[in-house]
Amino acid sequence: MARAASAPRGSGEGPAVGAREARCIVGWRRFWAGPRSGWRVGAMASWAALSPSIVEYFQGEDFYRCGYCKNESGSRSNGMWAHSMTVQDYQDLIDRGWRRSGKYVYKPVMNQTCCPQYTIRCRPLQFQPSKSHKKVLKKMLKFLAKGEISKGNCEDEPMEPTMEDAVASDFALINKLDIQCDLKTLSDDLKESLKSEEKKKGKSSKREESNELIQSQDTEEKLDPGEPSHSVKAHTVPQPGKGADLSKPPCRKAKEIRKERKRLKLMRQNPGGELEGFQVRGQPPSLFPPKAKSNQPKSLEDLIFESLPESASHKFEVRLVPVSFEDPEFKSSFSQSFSLYVKYQMAIHQDPPDECGKTEFTRFLCSSPLEAENPANGPDCGYGSFHQQYWLDGKIIAVGVIDILPYCVSSVYLYYDPDYSFLSLGVYSALREIAFTRQLHEKTPELSYYYMGFYIHSCPKMKYKGQYRPSDLLCPETYVWVPIEQCLPSLENSKYCRFNQDPEAVDEGRSKEPDRLQVFYKKAIMPYGVYKKQRRDPGGEAAVLQYAGLVGQTCAERMLLFRD
Repeated sequence: MARAASAPRGSGEGPAVGAREARCIVGWRRFWAGPRSGWRVGAMASWAALSPSIVEYFQGEDFYRCGYCKNESGSRSNGMWAHSMTVQDYQDLIDRGWRRSGKYVYKPVMNQTCCPQYTIRCRPLQFQPSKSHKKVLKKMLKFLAKGEISKGNCEDEPMEPTMEDAVASDFALINKLDIQCDLKTLSDDLKESLKSEEKKKGKSSKREESNELIQSQDTEEKLDPGEPSHSVKAHTVPQPGKGADLSKPPCRKAKEIRKERKRLKLMRQNPGGELEGFQVRGQPPSLFPPKAKSNQPKSLEDLIFESLPESASHKFEVRLVPVSFEDPEFKSSFSQSFSLYVKYQMAIHQDPPDECGKTEFTRFLCSSPLEAENPANGPDCGYGSFHQQYWLDGKIIAVGVIDILPYCVSSVYLYYDPDYSFLSLGVYSALREIAFTRQLHEKTPELSYYYMGFYIHSCPKMKYKGQYRPSDLLCPETYVWVPIEQCLPSLENSKYCRFNQDPEAVDEGRSKEPDRLQVFYKKAIMPYGVYKKQRRDPGGEAAVLQYAGLVGQTCAERMLLFRD
């Protein structure tokens, strides 16, 4: 099976799926159509309505080659095969450190595996693109508009300086503020902030003018007639290598010159109105002030969706396609998508052709256990697994595999055309997915996070995920989210860390009543307490209890654990 870790982001190095994981449950589907009687009929009807999640847990731990440190048997995980799974069950599982690779769902044994993999999520509602993120977005716009190909750094990941430096600056402030994502509150705060900034600027500019005037007067008073002043000396042409020639206009950055031209242009266009950034006379006030707030950076959406000229060199669009062979768009683009996957795997990860065939591609990226759901209060596209296809001039150049869940967009994998590596498609697609999460949040307020898979601090190549800030890591013992900057000092000292600083805190979702766990046995659904009496299999109890402890009480009561 293809490796989940090969992606620039997503779940990280997924365990190789062996024969036992690929084993199918023979005859479980017959249960739904087979004869039923007594309490089994009621149980079946109830569970069919509430949860179609059916899983087969594999006892013990898997040992396999680590894709990060290359240890031949150092990577350890627990796993189960998900024949079907609700989006809510999967949401609850990834909030306990699980991830999926196709239909195989696994959880690293954090205190034993060679490279601990911590679930990481970004908070898109507070996300601000960094300087290098903006460079990637501008690079894409230049390419689309004029066909320009930027020279220099074409590496896909990472694009930032060290992650510790990147996150340290913003987290302390963000965590102190109780940021509420209420539109009106945000708008009011923004307006107030702009007013105070304008007042400060006005005062400071007056003080500077006054200071300059006083200084010039003081200089003239101190100098005797005929004595050469420092100002006169400063304007003489310096000797080569002795500094700037101040008799000439001072050098200015190109960005400042562009701003000045834009301001003059606006003044010519609107001589009777106000400068950009203030309300024009005769127009009703808007919710947000107009754009040229000098102290306000462009939003992520402004940078991504900046309009292109009619004469743009390239046509670009992003399509969201459900992962289903019943979907006509998915079916019609399958061949092109598969060819792109093969090209990516062979060029970027040096996979031999026999390891990236159609069977592997389908099992890994086109086969999902998630049942598509379209509730009225959910996003317009519904919940489930999707391919986000990036089309350039009529062909696919990248595909982001994502799961849309009740509380998040979860990144699974990304593959792209290596010929377009200069566009930094890994970074670009991650920023698009963050913007997409914000878009979904408008319709579905509960959906407000972007999960990037696993963060592996011991692997330098995987540290880039911490640069999409603010972000949190999942505590591997209590399953609470902790801001990443609070985790970094501990991770510098030890690969495995408990992030929750409260020594008394425990896993609140742990299995407390294993007898309530739901078992699917001999075409019947029953609590584990009933199953134990019927089966009398002491040897299998350890596996069931291990499963219950890993999935937690809530999922243990909702999902059906198949027992052979």
